[in-house]
Amino acid sequence: MPTSVVTGGAGFLGSHLTERLLQEGHHVVAIDNLLTGNERNLDHLRTEKRFRLIRHDVTQFISVEGPVDFVFHFASPASPIDYLELPIQTLKVGSLGTHNALGLAKAKGACFLLASTSECYGDPLVHPQKEDYWGNVNPIGPRGVYDEAKRFAEAMTMAYHRFHQVDTKIVRIFNTYGPRMRLRDGRVVPAFVGQALRGEPLTIFGDGKQTRSFCFVSDLIDGIYRLSQSKFHEPVNIGNPVELTILEFAERIRRITGTKSEIIKKPLPVDDPKQRQPDISRAKKILGWEPLVPLEEGLQKTIPWFQANLEKSSGG
Repeated sequence: MPTSVVTGGAGFLGSHLTERLLQEGHHVVAIDNLLTGNERNLDHLRTEKRFRLIRHDVTQFISVEGPVDFVFHFASPASPIDYLELPIQTLKVGSLGTHNALGLAKAKGACFLLASTSECYGDPLVHPQKEDYWGNVNPIGPRGVYDEAKRFAEAMTMAYHRFHQVDTKIVRIFNTYGPRMRLRDGRVVPAFVGQALRGEPLTIFGDGKQTRSFCFVSDLIDGIYRLSQSKFHEPVNIGNPVELTILEFAERIRRITGTKSEIIKKPLPVDDPKQRQPDISRAKKILGWEPLVPLEEGLQKTIPWFQANLEKSSGG
């Protein structure tokens, strides 16, 4: 049985990845300092003998006893609210945390997979975004702490691959949604769903014509697992290429939830991308992967999670 280490294992994506690895027969060691992760995301795995959670900050040296076959580096604040409130921590986990996770992979002779992001493309001037596009990033803007942390992490990962011959993979993750997202994390799916369920106005920034594409979490995790089993070392986009405007998405949320909430508009945040859509040709060719869950179906699986959490927070 392979042993996998998942940094950020108590987070939204980290917990789903942990679940998938256990299903695939792995022993899993999740590492998380719980800065933005939540132990409740892993509660259902507590009795699993092949799983353990270590509370640790990966910007400090990482020590894991015994053999390790895979290191999945998912530790990082990943929502606008988080990385604007935690700018230094975001930069440190992308730099020092990546260095330490790569050091663990090198010491153990393990495969290393970096969770990178579509934010590496910034506010793209190329559409859709292919992996060979270098991006349009403002390094000193408020989003730069996340964008540049991930770009540095990619550079560090490739350096370890070229200089130390570590078996590395890089996944560039596009907008993903599903159960275990936090209601107030600043991303559009929990923001709109939370507002709709509370009967509050749906807040659109700018004119609502900016576009996004949304990938259901099970599809994303399947792509990541396939990448971990591949022999490919360059970055791979994983996301859903079906693009729609934020205004269209708001209308869809209103219809599915049945809310009477109105839509209001506020000024666009600094450096907010106008278009975001993955070119997944590489994932199709290299991994035989493409998303399977339509947006409507994914939202039907996600909304009850938010509803249950709203009821808990309100004491219902």
